Amino acid sequence: MMRAENTFVREIKLLAEPLGGVGNDGAFEGYASLFGVADLGKDVVMPGAFNDSLKKRGVSDIRLLWQRDPSEPIGRWLAIEEDRRGLRVRGKLNLAVTRARDIHALMRDGAVNGLSIGFRVERARAERPTGLRRLEKLDLWEISIVTFPMLPGARVERVKFAKEDLAGRIRSTGFRLFS
Repeated sequence: MMRAENTFVREIKLLAEPLGGVGNDGAFEGYASLFGVADLGKDVVMPGAFNDSLKKRGVSDIRLLWQRDPSEPIGRWLAIEEDRRGLRVRGKLNLAVTRARDIHALMRDGAVNGLSIGFRVERARAERPTGLRRLEKLDLWEISIVTFPMLPGARVERVKFAKEDLAGRIRSTGFRLFS
């Protein structure tokens, strides 16, 4: 976005951590950002950096995208909140969308599990000796599922399993044992 007197630059940061399992309904959770951890671009998100943005936008105005592409919405965020560790997210893929079904299959296979945050920096400070940039206030626009995250320490952690049909498992086991 450009204004005559100011230039606004949208920045994207990626994040990651291993999956615990993938369910049938498309629900998943994890961390989209970790506080106090430098990413590969030497940016460090500070606690409280998302507070104002989350109050202003709410969960419904932050998009769930595939590979940061605004033409590829794949679901919606159910919850986004800061905790002591970072920006905790819970989302759900819309399995009526072909691309979301493809991503769901890739997540179940463990092939895709990175998260990326798309934001505008509102306040940051540079640390000259370390070369780190401390991000203190961010305007969060989107969080994407991605192949290559910028922050290797956090990813989608868990994809919700649908409850198994216990009676069906007992029947099939009994059939195998007694047939």
